[in-house]
Amino acid sequence: MAPVCVLVGAPGSGKTTVGLALAELLGVEFRDTDLDIVRQAGKPISEIFIDEGEDHFRTLERAAVAAGLASCGGVLALGGGAVLAEENRAALVGHAVVYLSVDLSDAVKRVGLGAGRPLLAINPRATLKYLLDQRRPLYAEVATATVVTDGRSPAEIAAEIVALLKR
Repeated sequence: MAPVCVLVGAPGSGKTTVGLALAELLGVEFRDTDLDIVRQAGKPISEIFIDEGEDHFRTLERAAVAAGLASCGGVLALGGGAVLAEENRAALVGHAVVYLSVDLSDAVKRVGLGAGRPLLAINPRATLKYLLDQRRPLYAEVATATVVTDGRSPAEIAAEIVALLKR
């Protein structure tokens, strides 16, 4: 079993919101690796970062990505930093991967001041800009398609992805 579509992108790109809309349009399940990690750990990601550190979180994330790719038959959304791991990027080869591209201004509006987002706890705008700059090439590397999300509704974005998947 493999996902119909894997969504990647920065915090605020719409992976969860668009993913839910896309799954509904396609009539398939939606799965988010961040939510899988929270369920497995029994606590929010912010607490994992505080209690065990980012390295531990990334270990859990690699396992969640592998499990999702092996068992999700619908839309799979990866956490924003999942592409940092070479292991995850390699595992995405051969999958339909859609990079949800977002500019800094839209990402900041959507994310707010980083509540519940441990990497954005201090100076969220500057940190988000750094994350976008660091990760954009990695998102583009794994993507089979890129969809710009700025100023668009989740329904519009999901409809565009459906059209891309039918090609």
